[in-house]
Amino acid sequence: MMFNRGKWNKLDYNELLEYMMSMQDIKHRDFNKKLIPGTENIIGIRVPNLRKLSKEISKGNWQEFLEVAEDTYYEEVMLQGMIIGNINSNFEETLYYVKRFIPKINNWSVCDGFCSGLKSMKKYKENMYDILKKYVYSENPWEIRFALVMFLIYYVDDKHIKEIFEYCNNIQSEEYYVKMGMAWLLSICFIKYEEETFLYIKNNNLDDFTYNKTLQKIIESNRVDLEKKNIIRSMKRKTRRY
Repeated sequence: MMFNRGKWNKLDYNELLEYMMSMQDIKHRDFNKKLIPGTENIIGIRVPNLRKLSKEISKGNWQEFLEVAEDTYYEEVMLQGMIIGNINSNFEETLYYVKRFIPKINNWSVCDGFCSGLKSMKKYKENMYDILKKYVYSENPWEIRFALVMFLIYYVDDKHIKEIFEYCNNIQSEEYYVKMGMAWLLSICFIKYEEETFLYIKNNNLDDFTYNKTLQKIIESNRVDLEKKNIIRSMKRKTRRY
C-alpha cells in the first residue's frame, strides 16, 4: 500500500489507520504500556516500521497529511513527529510545525523521539536556541523536558555549556520527567565537558533527587572510566527517609 500521496483527506487517513492497525504487535503494545506510564492508547507498532511509514508519507504531500492527522493513538502522534523531523525546508516553516507539535507531547517517548528526529534544526541551531530559551522556564513540564532534551542532543558545546548549567540551577519543577531530563542532560555534559561539569556538580542549586540521579547516570555511562565513577559515587548526597 502506497502512502506517498499527493493529496490527503479523512478517507485517506482512515485507510492509513487501518494499515497501522494491521502492523499491531500485541507483545510490543503491552511492553510499551509498561514503559510509558499513563499512555493507554497504544497500537503496538515497532519504531522501525513507523519510521519507514513516515519516510514514505514525507515523499508526498506531508503538509496536507499533517492537517488531517489525528492524535487518538500514541503511534499517530509519533508518526507526526517523525514526519516533522523529515522536513527539509526553511526555518520558519519547520518552526511552524515544531511549535504546533509541542502541545501534543504528553510522555517521555514522544518528547525524546521528536527531539532526536529534529536533525534539520542543526542548520538553524542558534535560531532554535532562542526558541528553546522560552520553553525551558515553561509551566508545562513537557515543554521544559523538550528544551532539556534538545540541549543534550544539539547544544552541549563550548558556546552553550555555561548557560546550560544556569538553566539547570534555575529550573523550578517537581515533575519527575523534568528532573530526569535534567539529570540526563548533565550526565552528557560530564561526558563531553568533564572538568567544567565536575566543578558544577560540586557547587549547584539542584535538589537532592536531581543531583543524585545525575551522579547515577554518570556512573551508569560506559563512556566514563572506573576511577572517575568511584569519585562521583563518593559525592552522593544522603537523603532523609520518612
